[in-house]
Amino acid sequence: MYRLFFNLIFKRMDPERAHHLAFAWIRGLARIPVLRTFAAAVLAPRHKELRTEALGLRMHGPFGLAAGFDKNAAAIDGMAMLGFDHVEIGTVTAQPQPGNPKQRLFRLVADRALINRMGFNNDGSAAVARRLAERNPVFRTTVGVNIGKTKVVPEAEAVADYVTSTERLAAHADYLVVNVSSPNTPGLRNLQAVDQLRPLLTAVREAADRTVTTRRVPLLVKIAPDLADEDVDAVADLAVELGLDGIIATNTTIARDGLGLRTPRETVEAIGAGGLSGAPLKTRSLQVLRRLYARVGDRITLIGVGGVESAEDVWERILAGATLVQGYSAFIYQGPFWCRAIHRGLAGKLAASPYATLAEAVGADHRKVTA
Repeated sequence: MYRLFFNLIFKRMDPERAHHLAFAWIRGLARIPVLRTFAAAVLAPRHKELRTEALGLRMHGPFGLAAGFDKNAAAIDGMAMLGFDHVEIGTVTAQPQPGNPKQRLFRLVADRALINRMGFNNDGSAAVARRLAERNPVFRTTVGVNIGKTKVVPEAEAVADYVTSTERLAAHADYLVVNVSSPNTPGLRNLQAVDQLRPLLTAVREAADRTVTTRRVPLLVKIAPDLADEDVDAVADLAVELGLDGIIATNTTIARDGLGLRTPRETVEAIGAGGLSGAPLKTRSLQVLRRLYARVGDRITLIGVGGVESAEDVWERILAGATLVQGYSAFIYQGPFWCRAIHRGLAGKLAASPYATLAEAVGADHRKVTA
């Protein structure tokens, strides 16, 4: 039914308009007690065997919503109602900004992919912090907060910009993510270089500890799939050195070649710049995840994201070293029953495996190779 709806209505709409329409429906449904209870019962049945502990947090399962869908923390309960075990909001910047000019979101339907150059459009950290502070949760879910650099802020002042967001948002975050890997903010990816990343992460860590004294807010960094292997290793080593809690692998890619795209080349070229997400990203994101786990093992938490479409994909990321897995683009193509299908399939994968828990399965592929 959803695919029919997508083909008849959503596919014919501007992608960003369709996103806002779907977002409004999700928010509206979550505000009506009877409907949200019914929807959660149908779309988000819980599987006890999938319960997960990560970053010092207890979650219903390992599968969450990646940053980018709920930029302003406006539909956390709605996304939990659909079955996401954690919701990462953002990317949020210190100052509010409209993002890049429209049109800035494009579908590659034949590839089950998206290209976006949204440009961190969001209400700003002060407004998002107020929204989070005023939130009265109706579903228990883990909330991650993803922060990035304000576009108009010079690269030399990036650290102070991230610190401002940290001071406003850390108290409301179950975990905090430093995003230095979006391709749509000029100069942002330069911050992935270790000599720039070290002072940034150190300052954010200190700001979070200074702001929140009653607990330690887990801190993660999100990296690009386009990093060279030696740079992936360098970020992994830095994360261990600084006592970071985790790494998210990966963000969208600026690559177009070597992805096996079915969409005609001239169509892709006409779209222009932007980060590509969805099915074509799967192979490289998995490669980065495997490389990270080989480097850090279980010393820090890894979150796998990029090209995740099915329970098989989630299981593959777990075996490759991810404790948590996220998705976004496939949600656009598969609809509201996506989480239900993933949870059911993942429970089946676990039952058929030699592992008693998901925790035992994390990184199992690497252990087989090194045994």
